[in-house]
Amino acid sequence: MLIRIIAAAALYAAAMAVYFTVEEMPLYGKIAMFAAVYLVIGYDVLLRAARNIAHGQVFDENFLMSLPTLGAFVSGELPETVAVMLFYQVGELFQSYAVGRSRASISSLMEIRPDKAVVLRGNGEETVSPEDVEIGETIVVKVGERIPLDGVVAEGESYLDTSALTGESAPRACRAGDAVLSGSINAGSVLKIRTEKAFYDSTVNKILELVENVAGKKAKAENFITRFAKYYTPAVVGVALILFLLPSLITGEWAEWGGRALNFLVVSCPCALVISVPLSFFGGIGGASKSGVLIKGGAYMEKLAEAGVFVFDKTGTLTKGKFAVKGIYPEERADEILAAAAVCEKESTHPVARSIMEKCPVSAAEGWAVTELSGMGVVAEKAGERIVCGNEKLFRKECIKHEQLTNENTIVYVARNGEYLGRIEIGDEIKEESKAVVAALKAGGLKTVMLTGDNERAARIAAEKIGVDEYRANLLPADKVAAVEELIEREKKVVAFVGDGINDAPVLMRADVGISMGAIGSDSAIEASDVVLMKDDLRGIPLAKRIAKKTMRIVRENIVFALAVKGVILVLSALGITGLWLAVFADVGVAVLAVLNAMRTLKGAKREGLQP
Repeated sequence: MLIRIIAAAALYAAAMAVYFTVEEMPLYGKIAMFAAVYLVIGYDVLLRAARNIAHGQVFDENFLMSLPTLGAFVSGELPETVAVMLFYQVGELFQSYAVGRSRASISSLMEIRPDKAVVLRGNGEETVSPEDVEIGETIVVKVGERIPLDGVVAEGESYLDTSALTGESAPRACRAGDAVLSGSINAGSVLKIRTEKAFYDSTVNKILELVENVAGKKAKAENFITRFAKYYTPAVVGVALILFLLPSLITGEWAEWGGRALNFLVVSCPCALVISVPLSFFGGIGGASKSGVLIKGGAYMEKLAEAGVFVFDKTGTLTKGKFAVKGIYPEERADEILAAAAVCEKESTHPVARSIMEKCPVSAAEGWAVTELSGMGVVAEKAGERIVCGNEKLFRKECIKHEQLTNENTIVYVARNGEYLGRIEIGDEIKEESKAVVAALKAGGLKTVMLTGDNERAARIAAEKIGVDEYRANLLPADKVAAVEELIEREKKVVAFVGDGINDAPVLMRADVGISMGAIGSDSAIEASDVVLMKDDLRGIPLAKRIAKKTMRIVRENIVFALAVKGVILVLSALGITGLWLAVFADVGVAVLAVLNAMRTLKGAKREGLQP
């Protein structure tokens, strides 16, 4: 396209030189000269218009450029006609470049797709498609290669480049026993990895599915422009026809009103809106992806920009989600307390239970009948013995006397045969950035809420430390859904929920905007959430909000600017005040300016600072 534009511009300059210097040139010579340049620069527009008309698609951008330029050519405005088509193609070049830039910002993520996997089978290595690797097989990843499937390092030490997944340029160290994600690049030495997921369930495949469907959800603004263009084009053609016929029948000045109608059609071309608005959303999504934030479509970009309430899950989102035993009291009975608790917690997958089992130095006794009481704890029974392990609610129910404490830790009380043995205190560290991120959201006029299954005491202390506006404690997963529904009804604002993506799928789907934290390690996060933060970093929340607000501001600017300029020049064209040159600016110039404005979304948002 660029070469053709340059060639056509050179021919046009030569034609204009001849046009103004050779006075004796006959009219048919001038027509032939400018017609040749016109066909060089505009033949594709004419062909598309003819093909679309043949298929019943009359009123499109190609039709709106072909009809007035051919009409102007017939009426004798030869230089102006070629200039209109030349400037139009320049505008198309700018649009193509901008669209290519925005697509490239997203499609670059497609490069993370692995094309092969080297599997250890029998006595040697076998190169196969990642889809053909079974769970539990061992794959070999050499230096510079992408890890094809999620797994655990079985042998070797290396550094991984995870920038394609997280946007983080710093390499991550890994060694035997560490979990690794598909799509990462091995930047150190050879690794042997035991696969834990099939390719279709792997991180890289889930990200690719998200990227491929990223434009699937259109924003209200995009849908408005689609409907607008559908009715706008035939309407302006009808108005141009009326503008030509009615005054001409009254005044008899057919050439005069025909020229005004042609100018009106050139001005009316809606390409500035049709191209720039979707491009703004696509650019915003691309700019966000560069910063490690995947937004599933324009609809969620729009909702995120409007979000007025941010609801956070506590464990794994505001906190690190890594529980550890902080103390066992009384200390002189620590071994007895821990052994009794281990009997109850042996089969549980709850993070608190896992932390107790990691602390236990010996294997728990077998043969106990274990009953889990939701939201309270566990009871284990064997041969007349009974161990109770849980929270204060369970001990009140069991009528077991115990000490009542107030601190920031999760407290697990332990009793055997009705005798209180002691307590285990388990803590979860608050993330370093939690307080600053919540403060930044509040400074932007946004409400912050924390939801947790922890008891009232632990929830209150954590909420005070983090600085959220309000909190809810003792919540089961269903209670979190109800809490979000209550906030939506009460606040009358768009509510965004931020969770770790592990067990928050119901509430992520119920919120107006579901945002997954640390989602690249979760099976359900990408499916359940609308926005995926590729790093376990809360600073992505205000960053995503900032990008969304910037994108929507640019969308509104383009809509208002394009409609205002076109509206004014349409009226001036109908009144005969403006000529074809100003009509060219109203069409091509407005489109180029709107596209250039839309390209600003490609820059995303600066990471410095947290203010949304």
